[in-house]
Amino acid sequence: MQRRKAATERQQRRVCIDGSGGIALIEWLGSISRHAHALPSFLLRSLLAVAAFALAPSAPAQGTTETPSAVPVPQSDAAEIAALMGTQQWQPALARADAFLARNPRDAQVRFQRGVILQELARPQDAIAAFEGLTQDYPELPEPYNNLGVLYAAQGKYEAAREQLRKAIVANPGYVTAYENLGDLYVAMAIASYQQAATLDPKDRTAPAKLALARELGTRVRALH
Repeated sequence: MQRRKAATERQQRRVCIDGSGGIALIEWLGSISRHAHALPSFLLRSLLAVAAFALAPSAPAQGTTETPSAVPVPQSDAAEIAALMGTQQWQPALARADAFLARNPRDAQVRFQRGVILQELARPQDAIAAFEGLTQDYPELPEPYNNLGVLYAAQGKYEAAREQLRKAIVANPGYVTAYENLGDLYVAMAIASYQQAATLDPKDRTAPAKLALARELGTRVRALH
């Protein structure tokens, strides 16, 4: 993915999600499906959370030399945490993240990883607090908004989820995952609304018909994943 141009300060702390940057993407839908009883099953497959992201590197200072390829480069803390996450060692990953953040409390990358770890550990409120903190300190990053949308949707808080997904899109108009999540969320909201209408007026024939169509759409969406 081509990186967007931005001011120097923002460029140093923004995220860049592309495979060439060594970024790990982890689908934590398994944990969502275990704990998100309010979320329709067809919505679960497409709600992805980014488990780690790399900050865009700043330009090297003038006169510095590159590290020779023959010399091993120490693995970063974020990379080690990502490796633990990749093998689903959530508690060790959390301990490592907490230890790192005790020394570097404003590190956006590890704070984001910690939020995903907390969700995997079935601690959604702590995960929400972690991502909310990121949106306050780094409002230009779209990924925390997306993950907040996922967490709120998992709790059946569809309006709050929609608000966060819209914020993710405002932060990055090219954020495909947020658009897909928002579309799936609208299907879930349609099902909930038609269900409520059918419940309130059992004699209404249109609401049950629309509900059936919405559920069929949900089934088709699930099949695409």
